[in-house]
Amino acid sequence: MQLAVWTYEGPPHVGAMRVATAMDGVHYVLHAPQGDTYADLLFTMIERRDRRPPVTYTTFQARDLGKDTAALLQDAIREAAVRFAPQALLVGASCTAELIQDDPAGLAEALDLPCPVIPLELPSYQRKENWGAAETFYRMVRQLADPAVRPAPREGRRPLANLLGPCALGFRHRDDVVEVVKLLETLGIGVNCVAPLGAAPADLRTLGRADFNVVLYPEIGMEAARWLARTFGQPMIDVVPIGVGATRDFIQAVAALTGVDPAPALANPAARLPWWSRSVDSTYLTGKRVFIFGDATHAIAAARIARDELGFTVCGLGCYNREFAREMRAAAADHGLDPLITDDHLAVEAAIHAAAPELVLGTQMERHIAKRMGLPCAVISAPVHVQDFPARHSPQMGFEGANVIFDTWVHPLVMGLEEHLLAMFRDDFEFSDAAGPSHLHAQPAPAQAAVAPAPAIVSQADIPWTSDAERELRKVPFFVRGKARTNTERYAALEGRVQIDIATLYDAKAHYAR
Repeated sequence: MQLAVWTYEGPPHVGAMRVATAMDGVHYVLHAPQGDTYADLLFTMIERRDRRPPVTYTTFQARDLGKDTAALLQDAIREAAVRFAPQALLVGASCTAELIQDDPAGLAEALDLPCPVIPLELPSYQRKENWGAAETFYRMVRQLADPAVRPAPREGRRPLANLLGPCALGFRHRDDVVEVVKLLETLGIGVNCVAPLGAAPADLRTLGRADFNVVLYPEIGMEAARWLARTFGQPMIDVVPIGVGATRDFIQAVAALTGVDPAPALANPAARLPWWSRSVDSTYLTGKRVFIFGDATHAIAAARIARDELGFTVCGLGCYNREFAREMRAAAADHGLDPLITDDHLAVEAAIHAAAPELVLGTQMERHIAKRMGLPCAVISAPVHVQDFPARHSPQMGFEGANVIFDTWVHPLVMGLEEHLLAMFRDDFEFSDAAGPSHLHAQPAPAQAAVAPAPAIVSQADIPWTSDAERELRKVPFFVRGKARTNTERYAALEGRVQIDIATLYDAKAHYAR
């Protein structure tokens, strides 16, 4: 275990919280000490949910360890069952409580409660959050799905699908579901159940009624979909419709499985990304180097969009969830890259620095890293903070999701160019701080305020830069400034120079321009 400032995934019981909080009529009793009680912070502050998460803690303290902590857990389970009257009760232990081995499953079973109790054995020191969410959802589906429920005869009815995987604290899951339901309706396909997001235990009992399953987020829904395929014979669609190309592939896959006509959905006039990406305003973005990191599903989808739909060059690709290492290796090979599979944000930072990209697509951690490096960044994957749970409709899936992605990715580059131009002309008489706003030209120009010095550009080299060289470097456009610095420092080291001055900067430019 490694102590870190940031982490991409929490322990697996946080994944169980995400499933419980996403559903209706479910309560989660967590055997945990004081200090592990952070569900309210996660869901009401970050996701801005309008109600508290359905989690009860035993909150034992140090003095309780000399007593019967098992009794504390049983009392908490009884009280939760009476107070909340859930349709299903999840019972588990946090990473700290796991060490005292109180057996939450056996203790809950001994109580003979009136609702189904689903015990969770989530090894906190071997697994992480997404696995915990997937395992929790799988356990619920396996226990609650009624094996007697089967699809009705197809004659006279439209096909039905289950949408599996959307969850609480997911990146734009709420809005993605809306777009996918619209796509299916255009194809004449109904939705039997969306789970876990918005589903109740009673809904899980009817999963067998659907003709097939759509796995929107494999990190959470794949294990349950595989079990349903084995047990109910339900085929699955595992094409994730993120991007125009993938959305068309999704439509074709659904049409091939169900026998419906894909033409109405493929002719969607809302698909504006293809035209925008070919417009004259976007041509200057062609070939921009982009570094991509996040959960495997979103990172792989982003790499395809970046290369095939926007004309970017993918210079780095990776994920933090090792369970999808095989899929990530295959995607990286398709882009001619070595995959970066790690949950160490410092390793990601080093890889970004080495790749010298012009745009970073990642999680909130990559947003912080890019900010320190002066690089534009767009968030494409959880973990995210409150600003990535917008009040507006902002999907990632479907044709409208592709439009949102275009705006989200391109705007940082466009605005960055504007900032560069403003900085370039900062000393011009007409644009300097002393000139004043142009619409106040008849008034005396205000006294020039003291300008705060620009923040120093972060460097990992030992060779010092002179102040004149630092100022000259800032004239380089921000989206290649990191690469210019790296090349200059490498050149200075090769030449044995003791400091980097303006002459070194231009010597390095001439050297690498050959």
